[in-house]
Amino acid sequence: MSNEVNTGESTVSRETSQTATNKPTNKPVIGTRRLKEPMPRPIKTRLFTVANQKGGVGKTTSTVNIAAALAMGGLKVLVIDLDPQGNACTALGVDRDGEGMYELLVEEKPLSTIIQKVAGFPHLECAPANQELANAEISMVNMVARESILKFALNDYLKEREAAGDRLDYVIIDCPPSLGLLTINALTAADEVLVPIQCEYYSLEGISLLVSTLSKVQRALNSTVHISTILLTMFDSRTRLANDVANDVRAHFPRELIDIPIPRAVRVSEAPSFRQTVMTYDASSPGAVAYMQVAREIAQRGSSATPHEPDEPDEPDEPNEAGAITA
Repeated sequence: MSNEVNTGESTVSRETSQTATNKPTNKPVIGTRRLKEPMPRPIKTRLFTVANQKGGVGKTTSTVNIAAALAMGGLKVLVIDLDPQGNACTALGVDRDGEGMYELLVEEKPLSTIIQKVAGFPHLECAPANQELANAEISMVNMVARESILKFALNDYLKEREAAGDRLDYVIIDCPPSLGLLTINALTAADEVLVPIQCEYYSLEGISLLVSTLSKVQRALNSTVHISTILLTMFDSRTRLANDVANDVRAHFPRELIDIPIPRAVRVSEAPSFRQTVMTYDASSPGAVAYMQVAREIAQRGSSATPHEPDEPDEPDEPNEAGAITA
């Protein structure tokens, strides 16, 4: 996979210096790799919610890395961080101190007023989960059509972008590990659900709860939403348990599963501490390569006939032996 990538004129900070106390000193991401072959553009904007009742299965990690990979393929991507923990903002290097999803959900601010550009990615944006989002569900209890607030705001924003000739290709919503009002809003706003499944049995229990909730949302709020994509995360091929879980998922979800397991990898876990995705932190690592392959498979599943060329692509430089950016 690594030989698929060219470098741009800019370089990416992949490693940072260590202070005397062994704490990382962050460097800004000042560029990103470009793919030799752009990813195909979808026929219309694809709206994904990334959800699983079980926590710690890789929802946020999958959200930010798939979004970054799609953006590196020339596609226009918006990440909506709907998890009060705000970990997607951390990985994307986005500020959480200003207005964010709380103002959109509770004060009905337009989505366009809170979106921030992600540094180093010309086609990647983020709607941040600010500090107040933890109180949003309490504030929304007595609101009219409280389950559809995000849907209305997102639809208005997408219409504005399309009218301006700047249509988004993907919207990816990162959910908290619960099935409360925030997750219900995400399921009501989306057309597709991406479910990361950690290769352990507890994660399978999480998907059964999600399927039950999803059927209720389909009946009452959004008849079109469905599980379109399942992803195996934290996969360790050396263990029998991981292989058994993977085989169970293959048997029950043969059409939905993208059978490219994401390995349990140190680089994937390290990247957020440098306020980066693994796609810029170490793009030749096994985790980054797997997420790039997953993103391309997602793009191909929903593509039109012709690929989407990036706007004003960088002149390619020669990659190093691993096909990776040098620091």
